[in-house]
Amino acid sequence: MTIDHLHNLAAAIKTETLRELAASPAIATLEAAGWTADLSRHYVSGEIDSALLSHAETANLSGAIEALFSAAIVNPSEDRPALHWALRLPPESDLTAAEHATTVKALEKAAELAAATDISAIVHIGIGGSDFGPRLYADAFADRQLPHIDLRFCANVDPLDLDLALAGLDPARTLIIGISKSFGTEETLYNLGRAKAWLEQTLGASEAAKRLLLVTANPDRASEWLDGAPATTLGMPLSVGGRYSIWSAASVAVMASFGVDTFKAFLAGAAEMDKHVKTAPIAENLAARLALLDFWNTSFMGFGSRAVLAYSRRLRMLPTYLQQLEMESNGKSVGPDGAPAPQSTAPLLWGGEGSVGQHSYHQWLHQGTHVVPAEFILAPGSESDGEGVEALTAHALAQAEVLANGRSLAEVEAEEPDLAKNIAKQKVHPGGRPSTFLHTSKMTPERLGALIALYEHRTYLAGILWQINSFDQWGVERGKTMATRLKPVLKGEARADDPATQRLAEQLK
Repeated sequence: MTIDHLHNLAAAIKTETLRELAASPAIATLEAAGWTADLSRHYVSGEIDSALLSHAETANLSGAIEALFSAAIVNPSEDRPALHWALRLPPESDLTAAEHATTVKALEKAAELAAATDISAIVHIGIGGSDFGPRLYADAFADRQLPHIDLRFCANVDPLDLDLALAGLDPARTLIIGISKSFGTEETLYNLGRAKAWLEQTLGASEAAKRLLLVTANPDRASEWLDGAPATTLGMPLSVGGRYSIWSAASVAVMASFGVDTFKAFLAGAAEMDKHVKTAPIAENLAARLALLDFWNTSFMGFGSRAVLAYSRRLRMLPTYLQQLEMESNGKSVGPDGAPAPQSTAPLLWGGEGSVGQHSYHQWLHQGTHVVPAEFILAPGSESDGEGVEALTAHALAQAEVLANGRSLAEVEAEEPDLAKNIAKQKVHPGGRPSTFLHTSKMTPERLGALIALYEHRTYLAGILWQINSFDQWGVERGKTMATRLKPVLKGEARADDPATQRLAEQLK
């Protein structure tokens, strides 16, 4: 099936209505690891579905899945496999056993920390993947936090971030956990340095070192940073990228603060999703199907963004987490061989918490001039009140229906016959906004683990379809390099090459 044929099918399907397409959906409801997905409200006919599955075969999605789970090189930029999945599945080879052992050791350390009588606070210092994941987990299960541990986070180099994280804490009862895979991340080392000085001011250098736990793939550099003092470290596998590190020792702070049993359930849910993705045929594989929809909506239907609408208090930070996972992974325009990507790649991903978002940006979704596919995730955080669960569910269903089907002028006039014509026209909803509806009965650690694993696999498979490498991030690295070069400019020791930057630097002195 040619790309030109897919473009022709996209042009033709735009005359169809989502109501008609959903009445006889081309894609059946799919289930995996406790999640159910309804994919009927998309611009996909039976012919398009067949064409997409044919393209999946041409792109060898099945082979890509096999390569990932056989520890083959799937990150050609760094000549590495991507073994984040090995942190949660029982090991099947010596290589994956070594990876898995790092998470086992982290869980053992976390149990030790949770039982310690001299720790009343943990300050987690990281940035990017080593910050987003643990924050998401901590916010999702805030009601499960152990009462004797005060967990705080710091990521920003704005000095206020660390000031707030340390405010009111006793250095003698505080553990600082620093996460940096390379142990060269500027923002993390800056905050770690300030935290170390805070400890030393009260405890002295030798005792301060005992209140530090460093998670890294470079323990030698960590020891050098401590000026030769013994460093307590946990390992991070080189084959696990930062945005996939939630399963690793990077999460030791939340393992300790929420209990290792909760985290083991989280891992088990992810492992269940891994098994689905590894064994299900492409036509029944939820990750592959979502990746194909991403490919279709972005590269052929021309939708430049996707809204993730999490109808769950526990998932209010999920869109932020997914922004890094998807946009850092697939926000690229050149493939591993240096050739331009043949199609438009990853869309802008944004979103928020339902039903809160209904009182802000949903107006734009419904009646704005941009068509944005939405992803509804219904997962009540509590069943303590049936009326609340019913309201949450009704709002999610209503939003998806109105986005898809709209409200015609005739419907407005029939329902509100006394309206002036100009007001009636303003109440028209054009509809035609496609959506996916993912749901589970209750958000648990297992379900969160499964959901994140689903998005990881979806992201990787979408990268295969777009012919890019989902596991490097050169766009991130360039900004870090430039920031280092500009520090002498800010000090007046050098001039910037760019005239606007030089002018701004002079204004900011």
